[in-house]
Amino acid sequence: MGQEAVQIVLGKHSGRHAFRDTLEKMGLHVQGDALNNAFVRFKELADKKIDITEADLEAIVAEEIGTGVVHRFSLAELALLGGTAGQPSATVVLADGDGGKVEASGRGDGMIDAAIAAISDAAGVSGTLTNFQVQSVTGGSDALGAVALQLEAEGRKVTGRGVATDVVEASARAYLNAVNKILRLRGSAERNPAVGP
Repeated sequence: MGQEAVQIVLGKHSGRHAFRDTLEKMGLHVQGDALNNAFVRFKELADKKIDITEADLEAIVAEEIGTGVVHRFSLAELALLGGTAGQPSATVVLADGDGGKVEASGRGDGMIDAAIAAISDAAGVSGTLTNFQVQSVTGGSDALGAVALQLEAEGRKVTGRGVATDVVEASARAYLNAVNKILRLRGSAERNPAVGP
């Protein structure tokens, strides 16, 4: 059975145990002072905001224990080549948490497909997009585009979100956000293997 996307059911009345359990389900292992500090920040946020999202929790933990623990890769460069005369291609450079960089290229049916193929190759994660939504955050020709997607990989379903003025870049950022979650859950499973009869 695959793990479904984590539904956040925390609110201002949630306790430390529920907070820690939710982080564990997201693949985030926080202990000691970092957990205490993150919980205080969560309570402050819950007093101001009705809906707490995975992104909110990731941001809190990233501030307490560092972004490298939350996001293994960040998008350093994205180069695209396409048009009506050939198959679109993309090259990405991902910065990893250790200060290194990984570069890969991919091809696809369109620019977004090519960017996703390149990120999959660079990060070593491949899966299937089961949902893909694009929205305009602001108006005008320089509008911010927000992409929300769901990725199914390695028996898990995760969501990813990205925002940029270019819809291809927003899509790449959303896909990388989902890939980082898969990598974090993969690492969690390797650190805490299932034990059974």
